[in-house]
Amino acid sequence: MKRSFRGLLTIGVLTTLILAGSSVSGWASHDWNNYHWARTANPMPLKVVDSVDGNWQLELEMALFEWNDSNALNMSVASSDDSGRTRKQCKMQVGQIRICNAAYGYNWWLGLATIGLDPSGHIDQGTAKVNDSYSSYWADPDEKRHVMCQEIGHLFGLGHTSEDGTSQQTCMDYSSDPMSISPNQHDYQMLADIYAHLDTYNSYDAGSGSGGGTGGGSPCNPKKPGCNGFDLPQGVPAGAALIHRGPHEETWVKGRPDGGLWIFHVRLAPEGHGHK
Repeated sequence: MKRSFRGLLTIGVLTTLILAGSSVSGWASHDWNNYHWARTANPMPLKVVDSVDGNWQLELEMALFEWNDSNALNMSVASSDDSGRTRKQCKMQVGQIRICNAAYGYNWWLGLATIGLDPSGHIDQGTAKVNDSYSSYWADPDEKRHVMCQEIGHLFGLGHTSEDGTSQQTCMDYSSDPMSISPNQHDYQMLADIYAHLDTYNSYDAGSGSGGGTGGGSPCNPKKPGCNGFDLPQGVPAGAALIHRGPHEETWVKGRPDGGLWIFHVRLAPEGHGHK
């Protein structure tokens, strides 16, 4: 059943929507509120915009290769632009996903995954950003693969398998297990379940895309009140509502003019890694 979010943008309703299937759901089912791309056939030929530089190219290529083991996905790189300006802006490409790295500042997050939901509740675009400012954290190559894999996983509609630091040997957990750098069979089964039913239209764009959006509005200005510390992470637009806060992550939501939603999943930086 298609869901309409028109007229539902209140804190209480949004809290119910997010927490009903968010990352707190645990190992047994880690779909992210059953968010998924609309498609009329599987596998989905989702296009990727490569906006990472050479420091993250291997991690991106490995993550795409491993997620493509899912029967639901058939991703390919549609275009590449790793200029500093493009990576810093990391604009949405409608119907596609863009992956970026840049020094986004000491703003308390390592990774930021953003999805756009159309008025029917289907994902229609997404970005995943990894924050180079926390260079000491990225000294561990396993963590680079872990975070890259996890942020991309959110763009398909997957949540976390746990938030308590325990290992399920998947990049969708929050452990430091060196075996938690890739998707596992449970992740592939979750994607099979989420994408089991077909839709009446495609929310992805298998062609060149229809242009870049801003990703939900102007980003938070850290020089203005309400945009410091945990009040509103830099990169999440003003007016977003905090829906979930855990020890390692936060989820924020903002309405779109078309009646859809922007959803921002923030992976927090651990203590001791360059907080300013």
